[in-house]
Amino acid sequence: MELEYYLKEETASLLDHTCTTIPNDKLNLPGPDFTDRIMAPTDRSNRVLGSIQQLFDHGRLAGTGYLSLLPVDQGVEHSAGASFAPNPDYFDPENIVKLAIEGGCNAVASTLGVLGAVSRKYAHKIPFLVKLNHNELLSYPNTFDQIYFAQVEQAWNMGAVAVGATIYFGSPESDRQIQETGKAFKRAHELGMATVLWCYLRNDAFKKGKDYALSADLTGQANHLGVTLEADIIKQKQASNNGGFLALKDFGKTSDLVYSTLTSDHPIDLTRYQVANCYMGRSGLINSGGASGKDDFATAVRTAVINKRAGGMGLISGRKAFQRPMKEGIKLLNLIQDIYLDPSITIA
Repeated sequence: MELEYYLKEETASLLDHTCTTIPNDKLNLPGPDFTDRIMAPTDRSNRVLGSIQQLFDHGRLAGTGYLSLLPVDQGVEHSAGASFAPNPDYFDPENIVKLAIEGGCNAVASTLGVLGAVSRKYAHKIPFLVKLNHNELLSYPNTFDQIYFAQVEQAWNMGAVAVGATIYFGSPESDRQIQETGKAFKRAHELGMATVLWCYLRNDAFKKGKDYALSADLTGQANHLGVTLEADIIKQKQASNNGGFLALKDFGKTSDLVYSTLTSDHPIDLTRYQVANCYMGRSGLINSGGASGKDDFATAVRTAVINKRAGGMGLISGRKAFQRPMKEGIKLLNLIQDIYLDPSITIA
C-alpha cells in the first residue's frame, strides 16, 4: 500500500512517531493470543470467551487480534432517509450483511430489526452484534437520549455473538443509561455473549471553542467508565484535541500530569491515552470511522494508522462504507483491514 498517497504530509509524523508519554510496554496489546492472554483470567465465562474468540476468528483479520466491524444502526440514529438515500440498496437489511461478509469484516453490527430480518440465513455465516439502544430522531422536538429498542434475550435467540449499547456520558440522562446498560451487559455475559459499548460524550457544554467531546481527557474518562461496566470492547471517537476538563472549569477532576506527562498534541499520543483508560488495553479500543465525506479513503487510512500505532484494536466504519456503491464500500473496508495486516505499521 502506498501510505504516502493517503497520509500525504503527515506520513513521516504518523509512521515514525515514538510514543514517550505512555510506553507501549505498559499496554496489553492486541494479538493472536489476546483471548488466552488477557480475557481468560477475567470473570468472563467460557461461553463469553468463545464469543469473543468468534469475533477474532472471522473475516480478513482472523487470527490477528484486530477487529474490523461494520456498524449500520444509522437508520434509527440518523434517520433511514438521511442514511440510505445515497445508496437505497441498504434499505434492504440483506445488503448490509452482504457488505460485511464480502468486505471481510469480523462482524456486522446493526439493529434488532435489521439482523432479525435475515438471521436464519446469515447468523451462522458472520458474527452478529445486536445494538440494543438507539437515539431516535422522529420525536418533535428532537431529544438526544439512548433508549432500549431490544432485549438481550432477543439477540441471544437470533444467534448473536455480541450485543452493543451507547451511553451518552455527560448528558442529563447518563445515570439512567449507565444503570440500564449495566444490567443489559450483565445479562449478556450470563448468556455467553460479548459486550461492546459506544462510549460517546453528549452535552452542549462540551463545545467551548473546540468540540471537547473529542478531547483525549474526557473521552478517556468515558472509556474508563465503560470498562467499569465490563464492556469487552470500547467504541470511541478518535481524540482530536485535549483539555476538556481544563476548559470547562470546576468540572470533574483531573491532574496536571495528564497534560504534561501522559499526553502530547500528537494524535497517536492522544489515542494512546484513550487506550490507557481502557485498563491499559485490557478492553480493546476500536475507533469509529465517522461521517462520510470527500476524502473517505484517506481519512479511513489515517484513523486506522493512528489507532493501530496507539495500541488500539481496530476500526468500526459504517457510513464511509455503505453510503457508496458496494464495490467501493468493500474497497474501503479492505483498505482499513490492510493497515492491520501490514507488519511494517508497528506500535509506536
